[in-house]
Amino acid sequence: MTKTTSSPRRALICIMLAAVLGSGGARAAATEAEAAALGKSLTPVGGEAAASKDGAIPAWTGGMTQAPAGWKPGHLDPFKDDKPLFSIDAANVDKYADKLSAGQIALIKAYKGYRMDVYPSRRSCPVPDFVAAQTKKNATAAKLGADGWQLEQVFGAGVPFPIPKTGAEAMWNYKLRYTGLGRRAQISALMPEKDGSYVENKQWAYEMYPFNDPKVSGPADVGGVESKLLYDVLTPPSRAGEGYLIHAYIDKPQDAWIYFPGQRRVRRSPTFAYDNPIAGFDNLYFVDQINMFTGALDRYDYKLVGKKEMYVPYNSYKLIDKKQKFKDMLGPEYVNRDLMRYEPHRVWVVEATVKADKRHSFAKRVFHFDEDSWALLQVDMYDAKGNLWRVQEGSVWAAPDVGACITYETQMYDLVARRYVVDNWTAEGEVLDLTAAKDGRVTAANFTQDEMRRRGER
Repeated sequence: MTKTTSSPRRALICIMLAAVLGSGGARAAATEAEAAALGKSLTPVGGEAAASKDGAIPAWTGGMTQAPAGWKPGHLDPFKDDKPLFSIDAANVDKYADKLSAGQIALIKAYKGYRMDVYPSRRSCPVPDFVAAQTKKNATAAKLGADGWQLEQVFGAGVPFPIPKTGAEAMWNYKLRYTGLGRRAQISALMPEKDGSYVENKQWAYEMYPFNDPKVSGPADVGGVESKLLYDVLTPPSRAGEGYLIHAYIDKPQDAWIYFPGQRRVRRSPTFAYDNPIAGFDNLYFVDQINMFTGALDRYDYKLVGKKEMYVPYNSYKLIDKKQKFKDMLGPEYVNRDLMRYEPHRVWVVEATVKADKRHSFAKRVFHFDEDSWALLQVDMYDAKGNLWRVQEGSVWAAPDVGACITYETQMYDLVARRYVVDNWTAEGEVLDLTAAKDGRVTAANFTQDEMRRRGER
């Protein structure tokens, strides 16, 4: 594990404590002295404000707070003139191994021509003032329950645990990071074939995040609901008209309902959770891999390993470029490498292992979270024998109209099946609307069974 010597002393102490404490029961929040570092030596959400010792990671100066001229999601890359500093491939991967995950190394070694182009680091993620204020309140007030994973107290629109002491706290930082109240988009999940063709699952996606409201003073204010998601299937023709409604909670497994157009009925789905395969993806994609990780935290123990400097996907504007076509973005074995941008950043590393009394197809997962946004950028997944099985990478890009960094596109590679799936791709979608809930185009009324049925029958 690479330590960043430029870290503030308090942050380093927290990291060492986290490595010792792991994922046990309820922990005390940060002390007042620790919280005082937020907005000073630490960013408002707990990242290290200073540059790395070698200068490869610059100091955080507030991120992209102003929209560049002509900004609209999918229509502008603020860093289009940046050139790669170097590329990592099979010939030199060992040189950079200390700043890569096991999964990244495996992909480079497994696929001929696979490379990672490393660009200058741009710490573009902004933090709105109200998010900074709510995060500072959370630093000393948020807490987990006695079971070590349920969220007992948190203020809305702020990172729950900006100075995390356990792996479960870091997981909640990801799950409740600020990305706006809700959004809508046309998204596609694509499964490429060896001959270059692909199967497209296109959907309307509607999302609502109740905890992103600064008026929320605790879980009871939102009925314990973490998020609400609604998907209307457009393609393939055999599934057109299907609908999926998901309510995720902070203290129990999610509820899900499916609308079947042939029956004109909404049915509860008892299996749309954990490692149940998603229909239409040849057993390559599990439910709790949606959005990199979704669902309850109850099946794993989470160990906060510490901080690491890594090359991770960042400022992924090329992936949302509306001029791109899926046929040019997808190769038979991996995503077009010209579209992937990697940068040096500091990440929090969390290792999750299945609890002794639980089961999951992934016996271990290793999560890598961006320190500036708490976005989940890389997940390595292992089978019960300890073999690396799947590798998933996320994306992150600054959206000044929301005042936060946003994640949509994800890529998942199965090293055993030698196939991959991409999800939440928006380049060919008609709409990418990040302020839909704020402006009333998405409301709580969208996420009911009655509305789901009405939409299917119209």
